[in-house]
Amino acid sequence: MKCDLCEQQPAVIHVTELREDPEAPPGPAGTIVEEQHLCQSCAKGIDLPYVAVESPMVDIWKLLQSGAAKSDPGAVACPDCGWTLADVRSKGRLGCPRDYEVFSGHIEDLLERIHGATEHRGRRPGQAEPEPDPHAELNGLREQLADAILAEEYERAAELRDRLHALERDAGQKA
Repeated sequence: MKCDLCEQQPAVIHVTELREDPEAPPGPAGTIVEEQHLCQSCAKGIDLPYVAVESPMVDIWKLLQSGAAKSDPGAVACPDCGWTLADVRSKGRLGCPRDYEVFSGHIEDLLERIHGATEHRGRRPGQAEPEPDPHAELNGLREQLADAILAEEYERAAELRDRLHALERDAGQKA
């Protein structure tokens, strides 16, 4: 098979593009399939996502990655690790620390649900464990106690009350 553009060299790159026909109903029947058969030099000249390497599997992988990014015009990729939002979603983790900034608009709600905050709290590497704030713990126990009483969980409420009294006693002795 000869190249569709130059019609001289053998076609070694075959591109299949699927698009939705705007005039047809959505679904497989409304899909337009366009095929292009190109030689390596013509493919480079029209800015296809093709990079010549030794392994054909790597070529396919790069084509798939680049094609996925081009198919979504709003696709943002991290400049450090190259991950896209699709990578983050499919792998369930981030590729590098900069991804927190790059994908912040997409992951803030998720971080809030998982961690209860969108900013780091707690110990950082190389630092000593921070002293617990007794007031924060007391306030948290008071909230839990109120919730237990409203839910009519009296056994749990009694346990929380006892822990609260013990912490208040300890705080009074330290002061």
